[in-house]
Amino acid sequence: MNTRPSEPPVTEPTAPLRTDPPADQPAGSPADPPAVSPADPPIGSPADPAAGPGGGGARPSRDRYFDLLRAVALFRVVFYHLMGWAWLPVVFPSMGVMFALAGSLTARSLARRPAVDVVRGRLRRLLPPLWLLGAVGVSGMLLGGWGPDAEGHPGWWWFHLAFWILPLSDPPYGEGLPGVPGLVADDWAVAVGVPLWYLRAYLWFVLLSPLLLRALRRLPWPTVLAPLALSAVLESGLVAVPGWRPEAVLSDIGAFGACWLLGMAHREGVLRRLPRYVVPSLAPAVAAAGLWYALAHDLRPGHDLDDMPFAQSLWSFAAVLLLLHISPAWHSWPPRLRRWDRLITLLNSRAVTIYLWHNVCIVLTEALWDHLWDIAALEEGAPWLLESPWPQLPAVWLLTAGCVLCFGWAEDLAAGRRPRLWPDGGPTRRRG
Repeated sequence: MNTRPSEPPVTEPTAPLRTDPPADQPAGSPADPPAVSPADPPIGSPADPAAGPGGGGARPSRDRYFDLLRAVALFRVVFYHLMGWAWLPVVFPSMGVMFALAGSLTARSLARRPAVDVVRGRLRRLLPPLWLLGAVGVSGMLLGGWGPDAEGHPGWWWFHLAFWILPLSDPPYGEGLPGVPGLVADDWAVAVGVPLWYLRAYLWFVLLSPLLLRALRRLPWPTVLAPLALSAVLESGLVAVPGWRPEAVLSDIGAFGACWLLGMAHREGVLRRLPRYVVPSLAPAVAAAGLWYALAHDLRPGHDLDDMPFAQSLWSFAAVLLLLHISPAWHSWPPRLRRWDRLITLLNSRAVTIYLWHNVCIVLTEALWDHLWDIAALEEGAPWLLESPWPQLPAVWLLTAGCVLCFGWAEDLAAGRRPRLWPDGGPTRRRG
C-alpha cells in the first residue's frame, strides 16, 4: 500500500534550502519542492553569488529559469491540492520537475565536493523544517488522543516515530483524529502527514545519488531509462514487493527516478550531446504513451496521474525532457519577468516551508469557510459562491504566508543563515 497522495519542492523538501557553500552556487529543489528543493540559497541573499556586491560575488551564477520552474511547480502544487482537478498534473507535472531540479543541483555538488559532505549537507538543510512540523503536528496528534495503540502494535508505533526524525519511510500520523469544531476539520492530521512522501522520496534520491552519478557517467541512457523499466515491472505485477513501505519507496523511484536522473544528465552535459531533433521527436511520443495509459486506467478527479505510477513516470519524463531541452541560460530575468522577481524569490526561499504547511492551511481555510453557510443571505442567494474553491484560494495563500512568517526561519537556521521573516530579495536595512 502506497500512502502517497495525488501530489509535492521543494524544497527539491521542491519544494529551497541551501546545501552548498557560497562558492558552489549556480542554482536552480516542494522543493532543489518541494520545486521544493533544499539546496538553493535565496536570490539576493548574502549566500547567493548572483547577489552582486556584498552578496558573495559579482558574477551571476544562478539559473533564473530553474527558479521560475520551481516557483511555478510550487504554486501548481498548492493550486491542485485546493482544486483537486485531475488535469492539473497533466498540464504541469510539478513533482517530476521538482525532482529534476534537485537532481541537477545534486550532480553539481557531487562534481565539486565529496559525496559524504554533499549528502550530509542536504540532510542538514532538509530535516530541521520537518522536525519543526513534527513538533507542532505530532504534539497536536498526541493531545487529540493518538498513541501507541493507533497501529495495533505499540512497540512498532514507537519505532515508526523515528521516521519523523529521518524519513526513510512515511512517518505515522493520527488518521481519523477529531478536529476542533468550527476551526479545524477532522482530517487535519492527514493533511500534516500525507505530503511527507515527497521528503521520503527526496531523501532516498539523495542517498543514492553518488551511485547514480557514477552509473550515469558510465552508461548514461541505460541509467536514465532504468527507473522507467522499474516502474513498468512494478505495474505489471511480475515482482511482488514484501510490505507496503518498501513498495512505496520503489514506486517513487520508478515514478520519478528518471526525472532526477534527467536533471543529473542535464548538469553533466548528456542532453547537449543529443542531436537537436531527438528530444522534440521523442518526448511527444513518450508523453502520448503516458497519457494513453492514464486515460485507459480511468483518469478522473480523485484518481489521477499520482495514483498511476507508470503513467506518471512516462508523462513526467517527457515533460521534464522537453523543459530541460529548452533550458535557456537566464542569469538575469528577461524584461517581462522582472516584475515577478520578488515573488519568485520568496517562493524559492521558502519552498520547503510552503510545501510542508500548505495542506494544513487548506484544511483550516475549508473549516472556516463552512461558517459562511450560517449566513442565510449567502446560503439562499449565492450558494455557488460558497461551493466554489476559487474564493478560498486567497485565504489559503494568506494563511500560508503566515506559516512562512512563523516557521520559515527554520530554513535559514538549517542553512546557517541569519533568520529572516520575509526573504523576497527586496532591500533590507542594515545597521552600521
